[in-house]
Amino acid sequence: MRIGELAERTGVSTRSLRYYEQHGLLSARRAANGYRDYGEDDVRLVSEIRALLKVGFTLEDTRPFVDCLRRGHSTGGSCAESVEVYERKLSEIDTEIRVLLARRAEVAAQLARSCPGCFVKG
Repeated sequence: MRIGELAERTGVSTRSLRYYEQHGLLSARRAANGYRDYGEDDVRLVSEIRALLKVGFTLEDTRPFVDCLRRGHSTGGSCAESVEVYERKLSEIDTEIRVLLARRAEVAAQLARSCPGCFVKG
């Protein structure tokens, strides 16, 4: 399939697909006329990349998942390298949550000092 069809099927712009290709996450074959030619496997790769980007992974974070799918695994998260990225991301999220909770507590304390009768929600 040509790049426009892949873009339409995956909901990704052609520019993004070229960007993924530049970063080695997609590898289009070239037709005789020079057009990029993608296969059904590429739909799965792009879907995996999109799903991971949507929940906060970086483009580089997606590489082990893409490699895992290319090696024939049914899911991109079933390889050890992907599990490591999942674990690292969860640790990062946990750290962000702790920072946000501490920040919230400080803001609530400032509100309580500034407005003793004000109610802090949550």
